[in-house]
Amino acid sequence: MNMIINLIIYLVVFGLIWWLVSMLPLPAPVAQIVRVLFIILLILIVLSVFGILPGNYLPRLNL
Repeated sequence: MNMIINLIIYLVVFGLIWWLVSMLPLPAPVAQIVRVLFIILLILIVLSVFGILPGNYLPRLNL
């Protein structure tokens, strides 16, 4: 259950950061690079929360 709560919190924070970055007036090539980096980060977050990849870079959330 704690794993699902961590995933929800990380995805909410990730979504807020994605929304804020998308509001920036970036040129098209830079925006494409940022979008690809965000997708890679999203995949890493999901894989590390489920324990497939080591998630030492993600802080542990204790509620």
